Amino acid sequence: MCKAFIKCSLLVAMFACVVPVSAKDEWPDGTAMSSWFKRSEKVKPTALYDITEHGVVRDSTLLQTEQIQAVIDKAAADGGGTIVIPEGTFLSGSLFFKPGTHLHLNAGAVLKGSDFIGDFRVIDTRMEGQNLKYFAALVNAIDCDGFHLTGSGTINGNGLRYWKQFWIRREYNRQCTNLEEMRPRLVFIQHSDDVHIEGVRLINSPFWTTHLYQCNRVKLLNLYIFAPAAPVKAPSSDAIDIDVCTDVHVKGCYFSVNDDAIALKGGKGPWAHLDKENNGANRNILIEDCTYGFCHSMLTCGSESLHNHNVVLRRCDVKDATRMLWLKMRPDTEQNYEYITVEGIRGNVKSMLFVKPWTQFFDLKGREDIPYSVSTNVTLRDIKLDCQVVFDVMSNIKQYNLKDFTFEDIDVTASGDPKIHTDYIENFTLKNVKVNGREIRR
Repeated sequence: MCKAFIKCSLLVAMFACVVPVSAKDEWPDGTAMSSWFKRSEKVKPTALYDITEHGVVRDSTLLQTEQIQAVIDKAAADGGGTIVIPEGTFLSGSLFFKPGTHLHLNAGAVLKGSDFIGDFRVIDTRMEGQNLKYFAALVNAIDCDGFHLTGSGTINGNGLRYWKQFWIRREYNRQCTNLEEMRPRLVFIQHSDDVHIEGVRLINSPFWTTHLYQCNRVKLLNLYIFAPAAPVKAPSSDAIDIDVCTDVHVKGCYFSVNDDAIALKGGKGPWAHLDKENNGANRNILIEDCTYGFCHSMLTCGSESLHNHNVVLRRCDVKDATRMLWLKMRPDTEQNYEYITVEGIRGNVKSMLFVKPWTQFFDLKGREDIPYSVSTNVTLRDIKLDCQVVFDVMSNIKQYNLKDFTFEDIDVTASGDPKIHTDYIENFTLKNVKVNGREIRR
């Protein structure tokens, strides 16, 4: 099926209320924000394929990967359609959606991942800034322009066994990497444009929850994404990983995971910036009107990231996040984090701004010099937080330079270190910044 037909089918299958973009809706670099970011879209699933009408039975203990995949394949052969998971729990390994096929989960529906890694196919994929062979996710959509994942049901990664095995391995081998303990992701979407994910619950992922790689125009709306921090921590359970993507809109979501809520990826290593085919920038990323529970960071650049340009996080509430904005500076990777704005944040975090070298598992691969990185044009505005540390930043001019930062209309209380080291950043502007009721000036 041609891409043009798929895109047209998606447009027919949804209606959009377009709100004109206001004069204020522009990116941090001053360019206009596309009206696409103002559209409130609802996908109307068409050509429905209820899996229980095509050989799949309601039995939560029975692995039915082949049977569910057969329904996807039939829909694709018929010219496309939406695979519907009805009420009930259905156990599966890795599923691969085809061009023109989509997924909808009815209320009370649960697509549950197997807790045996052998039920997930090893494929050529992308993980942690590398293109390699690794395990497929539970839900995979590769080269699927117009893919949509909708409904009020749940995709449950069933991660407890994987988490326990990970921590056992870390106990006897502290240098165990994330990839060495075999775990699948929950949702992986690659080389797909005009993607729409809305309403579903994404919980208990064994690894990253939602991974977007080399996609354009992706909407993630009103999602509930959860993985526990206790009693067993869900390691590396990032809510959303955005990896070499352009035009991504995250709105109205809830995040509580035992790692970063939203992480911007793109590649790692001393020569990663030379690989234009696989690595690259994230551009035009808008995150708004979300609620954050526990997480390591609301928004993170890294730990495998090359270039992030035009990133906005706004109008969000947070409770118990470790960091608000985290810039991970890898000593083995050339990085450029620029035109980032965080505004309208309310709640509590441990650190408001965190910028330090990230050295876990870094490798210069024989390169003698340390790649130089920069972060410029970062604005924190209209922030009201309770925190422990306001300015958790390390000055490191040999590895990276921080320049053109602005703090504006900030009112925070700090139970720990209240200092803002204005000499750590070149051209650092402070306007109406109060810490513990005291105005901070340069």
